[in-house]
Amino acid sequence: MTKYDRWYHPYDIDDKYNRRVAYFSMEFGIHQALKTYSGGLGFLAGSHMRSAHDLRQNMIGIGILWKFGYYDQMRNEDQTMRVVFQKKFYSFLEDSGITVKVVVNGHPVFVKAMVLKPETFGTVPMYFLTTDIPENDYLARTITHKLYDVETNARISQSIVLGIGGAKVVDALGGTDIYHMNEGHALPLAFHLLEQFGGDVKELQKRMVFTTHTPEKAGNEEHDIQLLNRMSFFGNIPLEEARTLTGMHGPMFNHTLAALRLSKISNGVSQLHGKVAQHMWYENEGICDIKAITNAQNVPFWMDSVMMHACKNDNDELLTLRKRQMKMTLFEVVADQTGKLFDPNVLTIVWARRFAAYKRADLLMRDMNRFFDLLSRQDEPIQVIWAGKPYPYDYGAVEVFNKLVNFSYKRNNMAVLTGYEIELSRKLKQGSDVWLNTPRRPREASGTSGMTAAMNGSINFSVQDGWIPEFGVHGENSYLLPIVDTSLPDTLQDDQDYLNMMTVLEEEIIPTYYRNRPKWLSIVKKSMNDVVPMFDANRMAHEYYSLLYK
Repeated sequence: MTKYDRWYHPYDIDDKYNRRVAYFSMEFGIHQALKTYSGGLGFLAGSHMRSAHDLRQNMIGIGILWKFGYYDQMRNEDQTMRVVFQKKFYSFLEDSGITVKVVVNGHPVFVKAMVLKPETFGTVPMYFLTTDIPENDYLARTITHKLYDVETNARISQSIVLGIGGAKVVDALGGTDIYHMNEGHALPLAFHLLEQFGGDVKELQKRMVFTTHTPEKAGNEEHDIQLLNRMSFFGNIPLEEARTLTGMHGPMFNHTLAALRLSKISNGVSQLHGKVAQHMWYENEGICDIKAITNAQNVPFWMDSVMMHACKNDNDELLTLRKRQMKMTLFEVVADQTGKLFDPNVLTIVWARRFAAYKRADLLMRDMNRFFDLLSRQDEPIQVIWAGKPYPYDYGAVEVFNKLVNFSYKRNNMAVLTGYEIELSRKLKQGSDVWLNTPRRPREASGTSGMTAAMNGSINFSVQDGWIPEFGVHGENSYLLPIVDTSLPDTLQDDQDYLNMMTVLEEEIIPTYYRNRPKWLSIVKKSMNDVVPMFDANRMAHEYYSLLYK
């Protein structure tokens, strides 16, 4: 027996946050050394766990210990992207002493919980589940090998391990008042609890809350309901009862819709996304209320302390010096990876996030002649950096990444970096002057990378989507693209956004950076001041307690 066999926190719980909450997420971006994340969803969950610790909340995190992480992004001989899966080892995780059994595809699978102590990285206690233990056969051991495994059966198995295995671990720790599903990956949890409550949905709803991050129906996970039943997704709940409880009468089972019907309350992750989610789902009977709690990031973890000090004291000299130092740190990575020497005196634009079609990584290159003319400017030059991980089996996204790599051969002031994880993300946000964000509106639920860029003196240059409408004031704390008609075909939206982007870049951003430094620095400082505390994860963690967990 260890102290982690019970609900343990190394601090006195604040009375405002005394309800027990177990937070379930398929990924957590806690630290560079812990490869249990793929992108924004994990970064958000990691900041939540840090701020819950800082606020002394009565919360724990439940995730999965991915043996191979997401994947390691490396390069082929021609510099294009190569996907590598390497085993990960963590000396700082401890055996909690808890092993539970779940049923997957009719077979028993044992799940061990490894604990991340709060003292290690400054989070609430976190329990990472693994099936890669001697008690299981080879197939069962592979369930927790790869985050977002391409095989459908593996993805379903991962949901069972997270949901039902996680619920049993929580039981072993003494239970909880609230189960919070961050996205629908842990949905089998609901059916496990329904079995305990004799199928009483109202009893379940007293304890279940749900966060959705996906602003279009096509992106919400669906599976054949017969396959889910064969895989033991519904636990011991008979298929027809599962249909009745979730209102699913067709051949496909929508995870988000089921979660909205089985939860007492849910939320989108920005004010705009909350409205989009309501529009998407309110036509369905029996769903819970959808509120909006805007995502945020943990300031102590992400914000450079020197920049913070300079901004608070209105010290332009120190602010400029520190930004130059941070640019040099980033440019060492550029030189190491690409052999290119970037200039800290040159305006540096960064586009860095998950590569997906709607995020339009290559929008800046829509007119290649104009783009190369822009890169060829001698009087007021720019440098552009791209980084980000496509889903390895999204071949369209990989093709865009590789296209950028191939074009980068042609210019010394254009670079594409690999390995976009927490530490590279930090360097890009600290070393950029402009943080470029180009999703098709309103398909970006939140887009939290711009928050941490703003915390480090990088000005957001963005489509008005996700969190940006709550923050951005054009020409004061950011540069914004005019809103285009979203009823237009994608190609026409892209044309309009491109022309607007180039106009703002050429007529406002570049001239201000080079010809009006006082104004540029005023925008930088206004951005840093406006992003905190509204987009500090402490605000977000507090709102979850006050709006969802009551």
